[in-house]
Amino acid sequence: MAMSYLSVIERYREHYADVVPLLESLIHSLVAQSDWPGNVNKAVAQVCRCYGFAELVYVLNAQGIQLSANIQADGHIAPGRGVNRASRPYFIAIADNQSAVVMTEPYISLASGNLCVSVLTSCTLAEHKQGYAVVDVNLVKLIEYIMGDRSRGRFSGAFKVGYSVIVVSLFTLVLVLVYNVGLEIMDLLANLNNVSDPLRPFGIIIFITLALSIFDLGKTILEEEILMHKDIFRHSSTRRTITRFISTILIAVSIEALLTMFKASLGQGEFTIPALLMMLSVIGLLIGLGIYVYLGAKAELMLVEAQQRRSKE
Repeated sequence: MAMSYLSVIERYREHYADVVPLLESLIHSLVAQSDWPGNVNKAVAQVCRCYGFAELVYVLNAQGIQLSANIQADGHIAPGRGVNRASRPYFIAIADNQSAVVMTEPYISLASGNLCVSVLTSCTLAEHKQGYAVVDVNLVKLIEYIMGDRSRGRFSGAFKVGYSVIVVSLFTLVLVLVYNVGLEIMDLLANLNNVSDPLRPFGIIIFITLALSIFDLGKTILEEEILMHKDIFRHSSTRRTITRFISTILIAVSIEALLTMFKASLGQGEFTIPALLMMLSVIGLLIGLGIYVYLGAKAELMLVEAQQRRSKE
């Protein structure tokens, strides 16, 4: 699953100090090409080979009129020539400070539909006229580049297939358990007056609890690993997955302990000690989970505060 826009923007803010010089070098590399601006396509291709997150390039004149088409990183040409961009905030900012490299806030590109930022600087056009070079940067690819996370994305499809097979297997097992439970319930109702074992309903509840636990586990894997984006660089993401997994186990063990206690109260005293041990296990898991969540959240808070201090220095 691709990174959510909120996660991308958060990472962008966090690493802004590292992003700025990188994007400045990108735009300066573009305008420094020997073929610029005569052969824009060749210059764009050369820069995009080095900066894989560059998405779109176009040129404006001094009045903010787009002189070139939208040149995509793969060499394709998109419409855009002649569009007046003088009212855009980035053009107003660059017009007020000719020597600066201007970067926009993150926004959704109308050309690609991706989350991006635009970076532009002044340049010399034909006949020594002043103009501006603009590069749209794919923000998701930029963050992946900064975080060193580009290779993992190539295998995400295979990972999802593996998790999907596991989830389907778990849900199939749940259906088998539910089917068997249904047969047991029907048989129990059909012979309601001839029930010889008063503990038989508890056996059915055990299978229902097992089906519930397996279903919860499959649902957790489906949501955490397939449907939702999981930021492996955030401890909170891993902590959320572990918390949900342990919570599923806690519910299952708690129900089993309660059923075992009921069996003991109905005359089967040999279940008393196992029931108490399971209750103690539940308490131990709950305490351990609470300590883990508390310490994990505290450690992450300390890490965020340290990053904020470094960004201010």
